[in-house]
Amino acid sequence: MYVGDYVGRRALYTPDHLAVVDAGKVPHRSFTYSEMNSRANRLANWLRDGAGIRRGDRVAMLAHNGVEYLDVFFACGKLGATLVSLNWRLNWRELAQLVEKTGPKVLVYSDEFKAAAAQIAQETGVIDHWLHIEGNGIANSRSFEKTLADSVLRPVTTEDMTEEDIACLIFTGGTTGLPKAAQISHRMIAWNTLNTIIHDLQHGDITVNTFPLFHTGGLLVYTLPLLILGGTVVLTRKFDAEQVLRLLEDYAATIYAGVPTTYQMMTGAPNWSEVDLSNLRFCTSGGAPLPVALVERFREEKGVLFKQGFGMSEFGPGVFALAPEDAITKAGSIGRPNFFVDARVVDAENRPLPPGQVGELVLRGPSRSSGYFNDPEATAAAVDAEGYFHTGDLAMVDEANYFFIIDRKKDMYISGGENIYPTEIEQVIYRHPAVEMCAVVGVPDPKWGEVGKAFVVLKPGHAVNEETLLQHIRYHLAGYKVPRSIEFRDRLPISAAGKILKRVLVGESPEPEEHQPS
Repeated sequence: MYVGDYVGRRALYTPDHLAVVDAGKVPHRSFTYSEMNSRANRLANWLRDGAGIRRGDRVAMLAHNGVEYLDVFFACGKLGATLVSLNWRLNWRELAQLVEKTGPKVLVYSDEFKAAAAQIAQETGVIDHWLHIEGNGIANSRSFEKTLADSVLRPVTTEDMTEEDIACLIFTGGTTGLPKAAQISHRMIAWNTLNTIIHDLQHGDITVNTFPLFHTGGLLVYTLPLLILGGTVVLTRKFDAEQVLRLLEDYAATIYAGVPTTYQMMTGAPNWSEVDLSNLRFCTSGGAPLPVALVERFREEKGVLFKQGFGMSEFGPGVFALAPEDAITKAGSIGRPNFFVDARVVDAENRPLPPGQVGELVLRGPSRSSGYFNDPEATAAAVDAEGYFHTGDLAMVDEANYFFIIDRKKDMYISGGENIYPTEIEQVIYRHPAVEMCAVVGVPDPKWGEVGKAFVVLKPGHAVNEETLLQHIRYHLAGYKVPRSIEFRDRLPISAAGKILKRVLVGESPEPEEHQPS
């Protein structure tokens, strides 16, 4: 079976190579490809024989990162089943709605989410079988590890699977309503892996994954492509800057992916000055433009080069890459499209725009998702007649085919008839030496409709007042772009993926992240 059984195929080639380190366990647990394949086969046998899971059925996961997440993904792949990756940041009521929407027959959950699992069991009648990773679990729940130990060890394959079968559902946010479930096919995974290998990966690469595995950044950016290639993935339970730096050194990681916020946090970790990052071939950053000062600090203090990336749940997620040699000269760019990705910038009438003009970024290629689960209207609205996926991102391309994300359509605000792009302002604020972290949002104003408000966290031991920082912004930007106010905070709300939750800053409920680093 050449489709779906990733760990089974890899175990043929490099059975004894180190595949996964679960650094969320104490002590760390390590698994070869042969061991990962045995675990997946045991789980697949129970899912098939004990839970009645067949091709096309769904198995949900509500858990922190750990080897168990990959066990479920690989077991589903062997069966032709679909992993439903639930965002553990959601309220149990939201989770119950998503369970009703996607209809999984089995739920695997961490002990930390036992209360949510109990509520889901009480409020829905969808799930037939429950597996708990730690603790005692809810009523009628089985121990995950005991289930593996009690299951037979024999190969499981589903020979009639095709590349269009859905491997997993990853939820992506919207401005209203429930998150949509992007359908990630095995075809999408294969083409994303090829794009990632062409631009990023080498045999023998090692990465530390700090994105949650319910997130496209956690499962699909480097974790799965690297496991298909035969590398090593070190999993963390949650992002902790000090731990991540230690793991990068201890496991001699060669690549790492994060977002600007996580890199800022790493430079402030107590072990930053002493940690050895010399094995890193490069770091990849996405989600937002990477401040030049941060690029320079990593290069000067640690000898680490950066690549800028861009991707999303519905496409790739390996869509664009900016080479390390362009990190400063093309600062702010997401780079050029990856090898098998077609990209252009269009106006409101879907006409291609020339270099230098701002429009919507649209994408085409075989690494596009298969639409949204049970949502034909949203699926049809996202793709035009030429097969281009409409991202909702405002972008520009230059004469050399380097793309720049100007902002999200929803993040842009209009002040006095002028379009204001928060990303541009944030880049200027980051140039001030006292600033550790910042975010700019549009807030209502009776005269101008909306005006900008900046939220700023200062570096330890630094001080700057509002007027001084506003003067710094005025020096670099036109007056209409300057925020009307600045609020200093000790910290900013951060998502599981390390991105700043702007909607929380303005008092709204956070939505699951749409676009992720690649």
